[in-house]
Amino acid sequence: MNAPVPQPMQIIIKQQGLLSRFWSWIGWTGFLLCLMALLSMTFKTQDYFNTTGGIQEKYHSGDKRADAKIAIIRVTGSIGRGDGYVKHQIDRVRADENVKGIVLRVDSPGGTVTGSDFIYHHLTRLREERQLPIVVSMGGMAASGGYYVSMAVGDQEKSIYAEPTTVTGSIGVVLPHYDVSGLMEDYRVKDDSIRSHPRKQMLAMTRAIPDDHRALLQAHVNSTLDRFISIVKSGRPSLSEGEGLRAGELDLATGEIFTPDQAKTYGLIDEIGFIEDAIERVCEIQGLELSEVRVVKFDPPPSLFGLPTLSAASQHASGPTSLLRALESTAPRTYFLCSSLPPLMTSANYGRDE
Repeated sequence: MNAPVPQPMQIIIKQQGLLSRFWSWIGWTGFLLCLMALLSMTFKTQDYFNTTGGIQEKYHSGDKRADAKIAIIRVTGSIGRGDGYVKHQIDRVRADENVKGIVLRVDSPGGTVTGSDFIYHHLTRLREERQLPIVVSMGGMAASGGYYVSMAVGDQEKSIYAEPTTVTGSIGVVLPHYDVSGLMEDYRVKDDSIRSHPRKQMLAMTRAIPDDHRALLQAHVNSTLDRFISIVKSGRPSLSEGEGLRAGELDLATGEIFTPDQAKTYGLIDEIGFIEDAIERVCEIQGLELSEVRVVKFDPPPSLFGLPTLSAASQHASGPTSLLRALESTAPRTYFLCSSLPPLMTSANYGRDE
């Protein structure tokens, strides 16, 4: 007998109605919105409690498997507020008990007085609280505010290294002012500002500085220079009053820049060498071998696609924020800066710092 022929199977596909598709779309949209809100809240919470700016530790040299670390803290570019990338590195090192010493890598012409002093203060505090030796490695330039922050080494011997081509020194203060009153006269423009007191506009570009105002401003600059000199003495104990900073045969606090050979002769640095020499010096101070430590550095956080995140300055390159930054740059302030155009400096993230 012939086997029965199987009957074909019928598959009925029920098409979704318009209403069903609408509610399905609403459901998926709501799910995605909730997921995005949850992720946003998570990121905001992490950002609120994050004190290190999301910087990432990277291997530099030494033993990759060693627990003991030497941390490289970088101060690069013009110094603005001081509370950005550099401060994040300091906080990261403070929280890491495996860090046994610090190499302070300075490549900066300086910047604002307040920002330079802020960085110096927190580096000094870190050194004292954690009892960590700091050895400076100067890059292309460590001048003015860059030299100021280098004094965080304290009285540690053989602690400042400069490369053969480093520019350093520039110990001094500048309070910028430009007088455009003559140009205004040529174009028949007059400053008719209403002031509560004549001294309210002491540094206005629209008028020359009267002698009595100039004396007040000079006293302010001199007071700031006195602090600069006292900070240099704390990091260079050999530079006493009679040995160069303000009295004696050589005055180093003139704003002059020096070559490494000159700086070593005058006692502004200890050795001419590279960052590897500074790392070895930290090991020597701590009684460690280079093969026993892992040298690390800290990079800014990557973006979603692996590229460095934009700095606050670049994120607000236009609009009201950029206008406020432009106005801020014209505010009267003193600088520890080796530059011919101090008020036009950018504070955009010493290396990516602020």
